[in-house]
Amino acid sequence: MLRVGITGGIGSGKSTVARIFEVMGIPVYYADDASKKLMNEDESLKQTIQQHFGSDTYSNGILNRKHLSSLVFNNAEKLALLNSIVHPATIKDAEEWMMKQTSPYAIKEAALIFESGAQEHLDKVIGVYAPTAVRINRVMQRDHINRDEVISRMNNQVPDEIKMRLCDYVIANDEQELLTPQVLKLHEQLLAIVMK
Repeated sequence: MLRVGITGGIGSGKSTVARIFEVMGIPVYYADDASKKLMNEDESLKQTIQQHFGSDTYSNGILNRKHLSSLVFNNAEKLALLNSIVHPATIKDAEEWMMKQTSPYAIKEAALIFESGAQEHLDKVIGVYAPTAVRINRVMQRDHINRDEVISRMNNQVPDEIKMRLCDYVIANDEQELLTPQVLKLHEQLLAIVMK
């Protein structure tokens, strides 16, 4: 089975692309959702997070996301530390999930595939690209935050121009080209690789 990643910067539309693959019957692992679940359910992960970020990071055994975000979002060292704790657990969880799939290929959707080293566990990576201005507007509307907050989040990711060069395929989500035909074409290409 082919292990395929989908990545892109914040607001690029990678989740939308992943959902189109899902509609076509391809299983998708959403790394962000999985990491949130692991941070609430994996006891050793919870202990490690509390050890490094304090007991206030959990309230009644549930992750206090707002508190943790306030500690890491404007502190590159603390964000790197959190990622070094959470990424290996999520990569391992994704690997175990992939092993259980029976489709010709399965997808892992994650913003930080290259930043976390997860590409080493994947056969192909699809990049979803959208112009910066489009991404900023999408995230401002989606998350109800201001432009500066969006740019601050973008600065924590590898620039899209670099990220797209690292990908095997790129889907344009620039509001000029339709997404579904691009996904269908890629679906056929991935099936052809599996059938070889």
